[in-house]
Amino acid sequence: MARLFGTDGVRGTANVDITAELAVDLSVAAAHVLATFGAFDGARARAIVARDTRPSGDFLSAAVCAGLASAGVDVEDAGILPTPGLAHLVKTSGADLGVMISASHNPSADNGIKFFARGGTKLPDEVEDAIEARLGEQWQRPLDTEVGTIRDYGGAVEQYVEHLVSTLDGPLTGLTVVADCANGAASETAPAALRGAGATVHVIGDRSDGKQINEDCGSTHLEKLQAAVVEHGADVGVAFDGDADRCLAVDAQGREIDGDQIMAILALDLKERGQLHDDVLVVTVMSNLGLKIAMKEHGITLGQTSVGDRYVLEEMNLGGYSLGGEQSGHVIMAAHATTGDGELTALHLLQRVATTGRSARELADVMTRLPQALINVKGVDKARASIDRGVLDAVAAAEAELGENGRVLLRPSGTEPVVRVMVEAPSDEVATTAAEKLAGVVRERLSL
Repeated sequence: MARLFGTDGVRGTANVDITAELAVDLSVAAAHVLATFGAFDGARARAIVARDTRPSGDFLSAAVCAGLASAGVDVEDAGILPTPGLAHLVKTSGADLGVMISASHNPSADNGIKFFARGGTKLPDEVEDAIEARLGEQWQRPLDTEVGTIRDYGGAVEQYVEHLVSTLDGPLTGLTVVADCANGAASETAPAALRGAGATVHVIGDRSDGKQINEDCGSTHLEKLQAAVVEHGADVGVAFDGDADRCLAVDAQGREIDGDQIMAILALDLKERGQLHDDVLVVTVMSNLGLKIAMKEHGITLGQTSVGDRYVLEEMNLGGYSLGGEQSGHVIMAAHATTGDGELTALHLLQRVATTGRSARELADVMTRLPQALINVKGVDKARASIDRGVLDAVAAAEAELGENGRVLLRPSGTEPVVRVMVEAPSDEVATTAAEKLAGVVRERLSL
């Protein structure tokens, strides 16, 4: 059977794959496993639950709260809050567990459940595997006063916004920003944080009912943000995804600034301040070769991990590194957060613009992106992508043809039923041709 947990929790179509029953069972199993692992120190456990704006978040949140309380855990419901906001509350309040109901950048019909341990960090693979193994087990249920309580967590939004603004060294006065909140969890917190930091803010994508979360907006669809930045004459545009753990940006002319470029900007900022530990930036295998070339020119080394901000964080923790993230816009600033935080990223990107007096485009041009072609191949058996001999031979042939002037990455998605084929090369034509050729082999060999 396929592993239930993906690279970012359990995710699927709400009320089909992600049901109320599964939410209850996962919550109960998580409580039991964490107790077994000693995460609760033998005391009565306390959990914080939050969700993004999806319509299905109401019943799934209720199911998670019910499951935890039935297992003897006291629950505080923080309501609608970005994923990094929940992580922050778990860390600062001393809670034993956090549960986020969100499918991040996925469409409105999807939802998901992800857990945070004490300290606000995502659970390691072995703990998730243990939770999955204990789903549906028989257990001794607590009775009477031993069952958990459920109450609201007051002031969650205000606490998180205050934290975000407090991380800055100075105001963003004079900057005009357009924020696309993806009709998601950032709809209240992002405008409040940006305005609290002194910026002039125009907001789009701030519907709070979640019915259009990520739909033609946010970090996966920058077109409306690009148009709005030009319309308002803004200095920068920032776009979040549904749970606001990622951020992409656009410059004053509406041109995209991706996660690699944002990390380059922040890495140089930290290095100048003497705050980039060992002059290392941690990225995933999806980061563009142009980032590696640019950072090398400035004396910064790249550490590389598998895809997923949890793996970036693991590497950062092992080496005590200050900064890491993904091309998709997950950026982790270890001094201020335990997970990718889109709003924190946006604020510090804007701070760099404000303190240097340079435009976002000028800052982003520190690196030149090599042309990159990415094809998502659907309707294939992604589990065989790493073992099929025909596919492996095709990858090897493409790598040999590109040599040192490019690279090939073939990766089964951890959150969607697709195989991602990515090729970087000296020109768009070479990258596209190689990617299409390899994607054709994947379709032929792995077709269901």
